[in-house]
Parts: sequence; structure tokens; C-alpha cells
Amino acid sequence: MSLRLVVLISGSGSNLQAILDACGQRQAGRHADIDVMPAQVVGVLSNRSDALGLSRAARAGVATATLAHTDFADRAAFDQAMIAVIDRWQPDVVVLAGFMRILTPAFVQHYSGRLLNIHPSLLPLHKGLNTHQRAIDAGDVEHGCSVHLVNAELDGGPVIAQAALRVEESDTAETLAQRVHALEHRLYPAVLGWVANGRLQLDTVPPRLDGQPLTTPIRL
Repeated sequence: MSLRLVVLISGSGSNLQAILDACGQRQAGRHADIDVMPAQVVGVLSNRSDALGLSRAARAGVATATLAHTDFADRAAFDQAMIAVIDRWQPDVVVLAGFMRILTPAFVQHYSGRLLNIHPSLLPLHKGLNTHQRAIDAGDVEHGCSVHLVNAELDGGPVIAQAALRVEESDTAETLAQRVHALEHRLYPAVLGWVANGRLQLDTVPPRLDGQPLTTPIRL
């Protein structure tokens, strides 16, 4: 049975594209040298109507929806509207892929054990924004990205897997961001593949990979 994914985006959707490719939902004429995982993106939701990722989803034949957060009285009302849209797609996992909104505890609780995020740092380092410049300013030797379960703490849920690279003296925030993006595009599909193939259980504390508790993140 195919794992049903709903992906939330706010921008270009490059991680969404990596996931679509890994699911075999690439646009006509595209080819990728990857193993297709038993998963399907069944819906893409954005809080921005101009998000490029919506076009990526449409080209792959995936249903899309847009909810502008500015149309709602507060964060709680917006999140409840998102839940109503997402639940119609009946997801097994909700995937945050560059979704630039802080979620309410009620939203996080509703999708507890099936809500994933990718963050551009080696958590617990550099939670929040501007991670690449902060890594440079801190003199970090390495930098990277993390896939984690979402809980009520910002970027604070259990970290499942990470990918790292060496910070070069010549790196700027922009070059580091480009290099980390390449890691993200491999890391996120890998973790979702573990879920789709029954290796990773998200609904336990801590998550379990191949039956063993994940007490430290897997490094890829």
C-alpha cells in the first residue's frame, strides 16, 4: 500500500520536487536515476498563491490548494482551516517543506506522530532562521540539515536523520545555502523512504528504525 503524503510549502518547492521524483511522480519527459519508493504525494498546500512549488505539483498531476494566512483573524483560525483541507486528502504523513509558518500546538497535536520537517542546520544548533549565516558567524566546522518530527517546540522535535558538509573559508551564506539544499534533496526522500518501506516508525517515543529506538540521529 502506498504511503500518502501531503506536502506544505511556501516557496519554490525544490524539496517537494525531490520528493515527487522519489515517488515516481516526475513530470512527463523527466528521468531520474533513483529507486521509486512506495509513496505518493496526494496533495500540496501553500500559504502563498505565487509559490513556484504549486506549479511543480500541477505538472506532476497532484492536487493543490492555497490558503492565505492573511485572510484569517489569527494563527489558530488559519491552522484549523489548513486541517480541514489536509484531512480531505487523508495523509499518512504531513511533510513540511519550506513552509514558513509557525504552527499552533493544536495543529501539531492533530498530526502528532506523522508531522515531519526539514531544517537547514544540524539540530540542536541554530534553530529558527538565518541558519547559514549563523553557522559561519559561529565558526562552525560543519553544517547541514536535519529531518525531525515536529512537536510544540520550534525545531525541537526528535531528530531522525542529518546530512552534513564541511564549511569552507570561502563560503558565504548564499553558497552554503546552495550546498545544503543539495543535501536536503537527498535526505528528505531517504527518510520518507524508510517510512514508506516500513523501516521507520514515527508514532513511538523515540521513533524506531528497524525496530530500534533512535536515540541519536542517523547521519547520511
